[in-house]
Amino acid sequence: MNTVVGSGSLITFPTLLAFGYAPVTANVSNNVGLVFGSVSGAIGYRRELKGQRERIRRLGVGSVLGGVLGAVLLIVLPAKTFEVIVPVFVALAVVGVLVQPRLSDWIGHRRGEPSVHGGAPAVLAAGVAGVYGGYFGAAQGIMLLAVLGLLLDETLQRLNGLKNVLTGLVNGCAAVVFIVAAHVDWGAAALIAGGSLLGGQIGARYGRRLPPAALRGLVAVVGVAAIVQLLT
Repeated sequence: MNTVVGSGSLITFPTLLAFGYAPVTANVSNNVGLVFGSVSGAIGYRRELKGQRERIRRLGVGSVLGGVLGAVLLIVLPAKTFEVIVPVFVALAVVGVLVQPRLSDWIGHRRGEPSVHGGAPAVLAAGVAGVYGGYFGAAQGIMLLAVLGLLLDETLQRLNGLKNVLTGLVNGCAAVVFIVAAHVDWGAAALIAGGSLLGGQIGARYGRRLPPAALRGLVAVVGVAAIVQLLT
């Protein structure tokens, strides 16, 4: 889901909550595990990434800085703050997934002056998405696709490949911070890592054939379940 649609954390994060993990521990362990899925998805989209090295270098700066800042905020802010904010984030992520077809259509039919790298606005957008992703990563990929699609003159498939790399940078930098300064449940992280590593390859190879509406419906159901779990 992360490779093809985004918002895979709306599956893994609620699953950890259902098994009794504390919200912050679940988020940290989920982030560490999904780093491997991001790498796997980026490798799977290597064909679409050809010719984007300079773009990745520029936008990657924003993603790295944003991911570190978001991870630090998760650690220094009280756990209660996370528990209060995350239901709102999950709700916004679900809405983002459900409106993705309209966003994609808007992006696909936009008109404007071609832009190779998107300039400072694209770097800023990558940074803001990175802060969000470092703190709580669900739907950061959708955020990136929507914003970068408006700023870059590029096809959606190539933007999706770029999205996989940038989210991988965010998750990777946040994971380093979490490993050093937070509690990671390594059993949960390892299971998610194994599943996401395999899922990244499956998503890159076969995911485009799956009905997008079915995936969005699943995300919506799981997202609502996560909100209920967090509020009870």
